[in-house]
Amino acid sequence: MDTNIASKSTAIREPKPKWLRVKLPTGKKYTELRGLVDKYKLNTICTSGSCPNMGECWGEGTATFMILGNVCTRSCGFCGVKTGRPETVDWDEPEKVARSIKIMQIKHAVLTSVDRDDLKDMGSIMWSETVKAVRRMNSETTLETLIPDFQGIEKHIDRIIEVAPEVVSHNIETVKRLTREVRIQAKYERSLGVLKYLKQQGQRRTKSGIMLGLGETREEVIETLHDLKANDVDVVTIGQYLQPSKKHLPVKQFITPDQFEEYKQIGLDLGFRHVESSALVRSSYKAQKHIN
Repeated sequence: MDTNIASKSTAIREPKPKWLRVKLPTGKKYTELRGLVDKYKLNTICTSGSCPNMGECWGEGTATFMILGNVCTRSCGFCGVKTGRPETVDWDEPEKVARSIKIMQIKHAVLTSVDRDDLKDMGSIMWSETVKAVRRMNSETTLETLIPDFQGIEKHIDRIIEVAPEVVSHNIETVKRLTREVRIQAKYERSLGVLKYLKQQGQRRTKSGIMLGLGETREEVIETLHDLKANDVDVVTIGQYLQPSKKHLPVKQFITPDQFEEYKQIGLDLGFRHVESSALVRSSYKAQKHIN
């Protein structure tokens, strides 16, 4: 049977549960930063992705920036980023990102990117240069890099390790059984390999994230947590998948707060340093806590 047809037939069609309702962000710090973003046309994932935690994170001095354009070479079934032929690399981007962080007076910055399989270096040089630029211009700012898998090529991953961000994150996204459908061009074992390699090469803090609600079972979630722990991951985020558009994979189930709390406790019992687990958790949620 065609898996897409099967998925659509079992998609959830009822309204979102009350625990997914979000209050509009408020507060003095949020208002100030929103004004700066609009005035200087700064590009943050917080605003472009309409993140539900934007007000809370900005209030704590954390923001997320995406580099290497906004067109991805991969076509993951869950992701709202455009897929296609990316634009030419903007080599002024490292300075632009560093300047944005300085203007916003960000204490902890999260950097992420689209996949750039079209580039010989997979975008890893731009990653390295961006971290260096942020360090030069914002010596007190701590950094998390939420990296793609770079096709598992070690010399590209090494460029991230060499610039020593406080946290390096790479998301497993879903359970092993669903990886081919959800992440199409990615591989579950390859992602685990990237996370393990980071730790083997001396990266101090590693992190990964999982989305729930795509049809995974409780046993598969627990298995994924075990796999991440076996590959020396320090921090895990667990959140609810929400369908970006009708073209994307449907939501199969809404995970209850009690279920999220159970997964958090299981993760802590396994020995993860931090576990963020609730419906509205995203990869960079409370990211500033994860450097400790």
